Amino acid sequence: MAEVKRQYDASGRRAQARRRRRDVVAAARELFESDGFQATTITAVARRAGVSAESIYKGFGTKAALAKAVFDVVLAGDDEPVPMAERPETRAIRAEPDVRRKIALYVDGLVRRQERSARVQIMIRDGRHHDETLRETWETLLTERLAGMTMFARHLVESGQLRAEITVEEAADVLWTCIAVELYELLVLQRGWSLERYGTWLTRTISDSLCSNNSTKLA
Repeated sequence: MAEVKRQYDASGRRAQARRRRRDVVAAARELFESDGFQATTITAVARRAGVSAESIYKGFGTKAALAKAVFDVVLAGDDEPVPMAERPETRAIRAEPDVRRKIALYVDGLVRRQERSARVQIMIRDGRHHDETLRETWETLLTERLAGMTMFARHLVESGQLRAEITVEEAADVLWTCIAVELYELLVLQRGWSLERYGTWLTRTISDSLCSNNSTKLA
């Protein structure tokens, strides 16, 4: 019985730690988006989350690392420890036989992720000019984006439905560029495009850039 109790207590402590981490990330997101990176202090985040500043430093290390954690959560839409590559929407893209529909499915998910994460991405991008600690965080975001798009590009090329001259590297570069937060910022945040219009344009732009004329046209 003692062993069972110890296992139960450990599980409870992990759940409590996860709740506290979730509260810290939520508090940091609110303050980053309302006050900006520089004006937001770890003390203010701790006060809003109901934890100690020391525990935040212990759990995240730096304010820049906390900003990266906020980005990761808003990008995924939750804090579940499930990689994007293993999530249902990614499996649906892999299972879809038509390359243009693969791209449309990807863009559908992308638009939702950008709606959640754009302001945090922009904060990190612009903040790196004023805070050196964010420079590495921004470079990490770019590197992770390229790695993800290289995987997707390889999958698209292997479908055999892209233009014959398109290499994995070129497809990755096209995808990496088209999903940049800068396009979302210009068209949605500044020009006022609806998410539907933006998604339709992005799907068409990627498809027309990569797909052969023989691949199925989306209705």
